[in-house]
Amino acid sequence: MRLWSLHPRELDRQGLLALWREGLLARKVLAGETRGYRNHPQLQRFREHASPQSAIATYLHAVADEADRRGYRFDRDRIGTSERTSAPIPVTAGQLRFEARHLRAKLSERAPETRPRRTAGPVPPPHPLFRVRPGPVADWERAGAAPEPPPRTS
Repeated sequence: MRLWSLHPRELDRQGLLALWREGLLARKVLAGETRGYRNHPQLQRFREHASPQSAIATYLHAVADEADRRGYRFDRDRIGTSERTSAPIPVTAGQLRFEARHLRAKLSERAPETRPRRTAGPVPPPHPLFRVRPGPVADWERAGAAPEPPPRTS
C-alpha cells in the first residue's frame, strides 16, 4: 500500500489508478471493514488525525479531483461521504523528497517517457490534505527506505 504524500498530479495514469484502489482499501481498513492491512504503517498518520474517516475521505476526493481533471471517472460514491475535513495532516519536506525519488525510480522502470509533473522548487508539491513542515523521512516509512542525501553545498 502506498498512500502518496505527493500531489496526485505528480502520478502517471497507472499510479493514479493504484492510488485510488489503495485509498479505498485504506478507507475500509480505517472503518474496521476488513481484517487485512490493519497495522500498515501508511495508515498511522490517518489514525492520528482527529477524524480518520474524514481525513481519508478528503484524501480520496482530491485523488478523484485529479482523475476528473484528466477525464477519468472515479466513482465518488465508493468514498462513502462527500465530507471533506479542514484539518490538514503534517508531512515533512524529507518525506516528500523521498517520495519524489521513489516515484522517479518507479517511472524510470514502467514509463521512462513519463516524468513526474514536479513544479519548480526544492520540495515537491504535497497532496492537498497535507501541510509541509521541515523534517526528515517519516518514521512510519518502510525500514529499508534509503536515507535522504545531505543537502548540496556549493
